Amino acid sequence: MISFVGAGPGAADLITLRGRDRLAGADVVIWASSLVPEELLVHTGPGVAVHDSAQMTLEDVLAVYAARPGAAIVRLHSGDPSVYGAIQEQIDWCLANQRDFEIVPGVSSVSAAAAAIRRELTIPRVAQSIVLTRLAGRTAASMPRGESVAGFAASGATMAIFLSAARPVELQSELLAVGSAYNAETPAAIIVRATWPDEQVVMTTVGRLAGDLDAVGARTTVLVLVGSALVGPAPRSHLYAPDYAHKFRRRSRAGTTTGRPA
Repeated sequence: MISFVGAGPGAADLITLRGRDRLAGADVVIWASSLVPEELLVHTGPGVAVHDSAQMTLEDVLAVYAARPGAAIVRLHSGDPSVYGAIQEQIDWCLANQRDFEIVPGVSSVSAAAAAIRRELTIPRVAQSIVLTRLAGRTAASMPRGESVAGFAASGATMAIFLSAARPVELQSELLAVGSAYNAETPAAIIVRATWPDEQVVMTTVGRLAGDLDAVGARTTVLVLVGSALVGPAPRSHLYAPDYAHKFRRRSRAGTTTGRPA
């Protein structure tokens, strides 16, 4: 079995219990030392073969899979492997070669970043959608048409921008492009190495974003959040309002609620 395991955003105790158990039972672990803390390897058992994918190509990784057909293999990815995890090409190999595999979800860096700034990213009447995207950069050929940061900025939704800190001026320009629902005063947050011991959080605005990204100096493991949901008091949610009834709670005439009817 090949297990594609999400290691979580950084903190070693944010791996899931299932992910920890897969590490404990692994014969082979392939992990990225540049993105996943070494502390997670403490969960592995004696005699495990460990490979660092930071120096490996896809072909190198697949060669390990091919050489150990009966082994329990963990491919340990940062964050949640379904987001910028580059796992689909590995899944396709598994399907083509009739290898059993599973995906073990991980805590996304988006969730970790929201926790770092202590905000909900979906606020009633402010933002009810989250866009996960990135600048095109060196891999511009992989970006479908219509999926630019500038294009998504027109929605005004909360935006989580990955892999883009190395081009702060371009990022700010796209966020403020013609047709954008954001403006220079729209809240933004820079979260560097979320949940790691050296985590940095900078609350800023779109208008100050380029300068603050430059000042931080980090170019990798940086997530930028943008949107009006990031600051200020929130309108009350309907879900727990006394006059809002649903399957498990009914509204009383006095405006208070009672339990689910028998």
